[in-house]
Amino acid sequence: MNDHADAHAAGRVGIWLFISTEIILFGGLFLLYSMYRLKNPADFHAGSLELNRVLGTLNTIILITSSLSVALAIAALERGRRVQSALFTGATIAFAFGFLIVKSFEWSAKFHHGLYPNAKVLLSMPKGQNLFFGLYYMMTGLHAVHVIVGIGVLSVMLVRVLRGAITPHNPTYLVNSGLYWHLVDIIWIFLFPLFYLIT
Repeated sequence: MNDHADAHAAGRVGIWLFISTEIILFGGLFLLYSMYRLKNPADFHAGSLELNRVLGTLNTIILITSSLSVALAIAALERGRRVQSALFTGATIAFAFGFLIVKSFEWSAKFHHGLYPNAKVLLSMPKGQNLFFGLYYMMTGLHAVHVIVGIGVLSVMLVRVLRGAITPHNPTYLVNSGLYWHLVDIIWIFLFPLFYLIT
């Protein structure tokens, strides 16, 4: 019992240290975005109008729902409902894939219209719009990498839950994976208004 408690405590400290570094990383990017936006408000507004708010909103709904499903997976595990926990974990993975599919459609449309770094169409636009799209691809791309990592982590958790390796008495790995996934969702909640709802 003490070994499980020690492992749980160490795991919690580890995941919070990791989350702190991620907050520093994205916090720096948000600060960089804010500085460029203050210098180029009209160009950033024009760039925002090129983005698809419907798809951005859909992805926001998908990620918020996925946060709920991963929380339900943890709650089910704590009640000893292993199959239900696995189902909710699987649902979270499905939502993550849904997010990436929607994002791929959005990026494909932007590439089709020449709105990507070093494209002739984008280079012909004002410098501020080039900065906007450069930050857009860098920040949403980095976020997408985090989503892909989340899919991998949650897939491992799904297998471990099904095999009984993660139990109500030893839920640390699933709980920490859930904390990571909440971080991914929170980052998007900041990215969405910055890029899609800017005025």
